[in-house]
This record gives sequence, structure tokens and C-alpha cells, in this order.
Amino acid sequence: MAKDIIHDQVKNALIKDGWTITHEPFTIIYEGEPVYADLGAKRSFIAERDGAKVLVEIKSFLNPSAIHDFKEALGQYLIYRELITEVAPNYKPILAISEVTYYGAFQRAIIKLMLERYHIALLVVNIPKEEVVLWIN
Repeated sequence: MAKDIIHDQVKNALIKDGWTITHEPFTIIYEGEPVYADLGAKRSFIAERDGAKVLVEIKSFLNPSAIHDFKEALGQYLIYRELITEVAPNYKPILAISEVTYYGAFQRAIIKLMLERYHIALLVVNIPKEEVVLWIN
């Protein structure tokens, strides 16, 4: 399985932000059928005993059509969200994108509507600096 072009930068940003990478890729098995997300990560918070766990799907949005790329990313995200609810409900799915994509394509009205309508959690990363810029739940 091929990694997204910004995979390593997102992974490094999560590590810098205090997350531990626990799975790469993260395999979801539902009724014997495997599905692969990019990363599984966890981070312990002092206020929580169990800590937070996220399933990270990374997308670079390199296609000339941002809407085309978004349709693919949205479909994957929704499938992962439903499957993870069934097999590992302690993980929260999150879509990781670059800061350039967030302040560009993700400001389009269609994408903003879908993000709101489907309650898509986002992780926005500054790719050159390998730093988390925003968490949007």
C-alpha cells in the first residue's frame, strides 16, 4: 500500500505534538475483511485515565480538482468512522491535511458545507515545519 506524499511529515508533526504512533498502517477488520487507514496514534492526557486515541487518514489533495480529492477523502473518512465505531470505538477518526490545503481548497463553500454536515474532524499540519497547526473537532 502506497503512502500519501505528506505521510511522513504528518507522522512527524504528531510525534512532535506528543503523540505516540501505535499502528502504521492501522488495520480495521470487519467481518473478516481488512481496511487500512494510514496511522493509529494515541496520546495520554493528564485529565484522562485512558488517554485519547485517533485513527489518522492523510490526504495531500494534489489532484487538479479539489472536489474530486475531497469526495474520495470524505468517502474513506465516513467508511472508517462507521467501521471504527463497530470494532474499536475508543478511536476517533481524523482527516489530516496540509495547511496549504486547509487555507485553500477547504475554504470552498462545498467543502465547508460537507465538513459541517458530516462533522469531519481535521488535523491541519504545516508540512515544511512538520508541525500541527490546528485540531478541528
